[in-house]
Amino acid sequence: MENPIALESIAGNTLFRKGDIFVLFGELFGRGYATGLLDQARKVGMQIVGITVGRRDENNALRPLTPDELSAAEARLGGTIINVPLMAGFDLDGPEGGPTPTDLLADLTLQTWQDAKIDWDHIETCKAIATNRFETALAQVMATLDGMIPEGRNVFFAHTMAGGIPKAKVLLVVANRIYKGTGARHMSSQTLLDSDMGKLILQNFDEVSANTFRHLIDASAAIRTRVEASGSAVRYTAYGYHGTGILIGDAYRWQTYTNYTQGYAKMRLEAIASEAWDAGVTATVYNCPEIRTNSSDVFTGIELPLIPLLLALKRENGGRWADEQWQACEALLADGHSVTDVLSRIKDLQASAVMVPFYDFSAWPMPNSQAQADLTIGTSNDITAMHRDGKELISDLLSTLVVEATGRLIFGATSAPAGPVRWIHHDLVARCLNAAHRDDAGQTQASRLSAVA
Repeated sequence: MENPIALESIAGNTLFRKGDIFVLFGELFGRGYATGLLDQARKVGMQIVGITVGRRDENNALRPLTPDELSAAEARLGGTIINVPLMAGFDLDGPEGGPTPTDLLADLTLQTWQDAKIDWDHIETCKAIATNRFETALAQVMATLDGMIPEGRNVFFAHTMAGGIPKAKVLLVVANRIYKGTGARHMSSQTLLDSDMGKLILQNFDEVSANTFRHLIDASAAIRTRVEASGSAVRYTAYGYHGTGILIGDAYRWQTYTNYTQGYAKMRLEAIASEAWDAGVTATVYNCPEIRTNSSDVFTGIELPLIPLLLALKRENGGRWADEQWQACEALLADGHSVTDVLSRIKDLQASAVMVPFYDFSAWPMPNSQAQADLTIGTSNDITAMHRDGKELISDLLSTLVVEATGRLIFGATSAPAGPVRWIHHDLVARCLNAAHRDDAGQTQASRLSAVA
């Protein structure tokens, strides 16, 4: 794609209703975008169905959730989980008695990893084993799910699988230097991607973040055919990240976090949605503003583009509620610091000649650079130090707002999506939040008047 195609309007749900089926295709863990979408599905009264990635035992064997684990997971989800392990990726799969890809990486050291060569034939064997395992389990899940969908019900499949970093010590050290290192500790992301270890990681990202979407669409074909034949609808969504538009100066402008190594898999995810769309399947990838999650916290500085959302809230017809968000953020800062100070630091970063080359959409995802990493990570560390508590940040508060807004926007747009890939920029997030909280305030006031009457 040459330009990000924006989701332009706030649509209301016109399709889904009580009793319809919402399928979360990815286990729900703590912070993440899926909670916003689940909130909308619950408000409508949809039946929530989830899956599990399973767990590995002490011998690396994949197993279902135990009764206690299943009970806790279903309580977190607010629905029923089909307890068949659907762990994606091939990093922990291998032939009987043979090494897994993670085992191969375990032999690498900081002195050897750049030049180490991987046995790609063995990797293909591991990949085939993992794919067969995943597809077999997915067929079981779909057979169970089919029996849970009565006639006349619409179905919403929400794909949330992402990640795929193998748990190898050398990789964790290298990743720490790429995503958190400054000065002498900085490491080029391109150095990783040029190595066999980097190529292996990119393939595993593809398997987890992208190819699972194709498996989902293909494996649910029989359900889709049955549901659509009865006059009901099936929709597929997935979460992407491919930069987002934020206020830079006086205009909304596309920008991105660098280096977003998983970006190649996210582009593959977009291609899968486009292929499905061309084949008549209503599948859409929504590229959302980045937020802080359990997995994204490894990327120091990824939270910085969140903070200008405060400016967007005021600009997009913000009122009292928008002012309250500024005040809530101000309260998180230590004495002597203000939101204006924080935004000034962000503005300086955005205007820096170091960052200008990274505003090139067509070049995404670009490798990092020493100057860019030093500036981004340094700014992030400085802003974190301006808070009262390093565990209660402005970016945490703003992440919850983005989760809320994207949930509302995606759920509404999925009634009648306009295409296979759409970007959700800060302007629409701000308009959505301002409108929703004005409506909430109005409803609350109406309820109070009704009670008085």
